[in-house]
Amino acid sequence: MLTGKKIIVGITGGIAAYKSPLLVRLLIKAGAEVQCVATDHALQFVTPLSLETLSQHKVYSDLFAPTNDHTTEHISLKDWGDVMIVAPATANCIGKLAHGIADDALSTLLMAFLRPIFMAPAMNTQMWESPAVQRNIAILKQDGCCFIEPSEGYLACGSEGKGRMEEPEIILDAVERYFTQKQKLQGRRVLVTAGPTYEKIDAVRFVGNFSTGKMGFAVAQALADQGADVTLVTGPTYLTISHPFIHRIDVVSAQQMFDAATAVFPDCQAAILTAAVADFRPIDAPDIKIKKKNETDGMTITMEQTPDILATLGKNKRHDQCLVGFALETNNEVAHAQSKLQRKNLDFIVLNSLQDKGAGFGHDTNKVTFLYRDGRIEEGTLKSKHEVAYDIVDRLINII
Repeated sequence: MLTGKKIIVGITGGIAAYKSPLLVRLLIKAGAEVQCVATDHALQFVTPLSLETLSQHKVYSDLFAPTNDHTTEHISLKDWGDVMIVAPATANCIGKLAHGIADDALSTLLMAFLRPIFMAPAMNTQMWESPAVQRNIAILKQDGCCFIEPSEGYLACGSEGKGRMEEPEIILDAVERYFTQKQKLQGRRVLVTAGPTYEKIDAVRFVGNFSTGKMGFAVAQALADQGADVTLVTGPTYLTISHPFIHRIDVVSAQQMFDAATAVFPDCQAAILTAAVADFRPIDAPDIKIKKKNETDGMTITMEQTPDILATLGKNKRHDQCLVGFALETNNEVAHAQSKLQRKNLDFIVLNSLQDKGAGFGHDTNKVTFLYRDGRIEEGTLKSKHEVAYDIVDRLINII
C-alpha cells in the first residue's frame, strides 16, 4: 500500500507515545520508509533505541546535536518526507504549530513542512474540550492539517471520555487512504448537505432538531480527500472545515437549503444528503417576539410541510447522476428506509437507528446499515464518523 512512500513520524510527550513504535512498525510493514522526530518529553515515554531499531534510522530529537547529518536537518527532512504524522499530538504541540512557535526539533520541522500533516491528538478530556485547544485545532484545519480525532475510553488520568489517541491501525488506514484513494473522484462534483435546519417561529424562537452536522462534514472531508470538488450546504453548526476542494454554503431554513441544493445538483455527478431537514415549519412567523397573553394559556402553532429536497433531486436525477440519502428511524427502521429508498429514487440509503447506542445526533461514532435498490442490505458496526464517511464514499465510488 505504501511502497516507496517516505513518512516522518513525530512523537510528543504524552503517555500515548507507547503506541508510536507500533505505528512505525505498521507503516514499514505497509512498505513505507520511516524517520522519527521526537521531543525531549517524548523520549521519557519511548526510547530512541526502540524507534531506531524499528525504523532503521536514527531519531532526530536535538535541533543542534553534533551527530545530526546536517546542521539544518529540519530543512533536509522536510524535503525528504511525503507526509508527516504526529502521533501522539499533545495540546502543547498543536498550540505551537497553530501560533508559529518553533523552539525544538519537532516544532521547527513542522513549521518548515509544506506537505500533508496528519495529527493524532491525545490528551485529557477537559484539555481536549478546552476553548483554547479547539481554537488551535480550527486554525490548523484551516491551514490544511488533517486531524484523526481521538476516541472515547479509559484515559491514563483515571477518567473516561474523549482523548485517547486513535489506534495505530486507524492512523495507518487514514494515511493509506490519502495515497491510494484521493484521486478516485478527481474531476467529479458532489453535493453534500449537513446539519439541521431551523424553522422560525418568531423573532427569537425556532423549530429545529439535535443534528450537529458531524456526519455530513466527515463525508465532505472524505470526498475531498479523494479528489472530489465538493459543495457543502450546511445548516447552523459550530463545526469548521477547510479544504481547497470544499466550497461551503451556510443556510438556516429548509427553504434556503432547498434553493441551494437544487441550484447546485444539476452540475454534480452525485449528491449525499445527510442533513436533518425539518419536515414542517410554522405558517406564520412574525418578526417580533410573541408575548404571553396571560399566565395560563398555551400557544398553538399551525405548521406546513417544508419542500422535500431529497424527493425533488430524486425526481430530477439524470441517469448519469447518483443520489444517496439518509434515514434516521426509531422503529420499523428497515421498512421505513426501504420505502424512502424507492419513493425518492435513491441509488442507496444510509440507515441510522436511534436504538443503537453511540449512533445518531451528537456522537462522534455512528452505526449504519446500507440498503440498495436491488434489495441488498449491508449492516455495519459502530465506528467513528470519520470511518463511516469513508465507508459511504467507497460505496459511492463503486457505482458512480
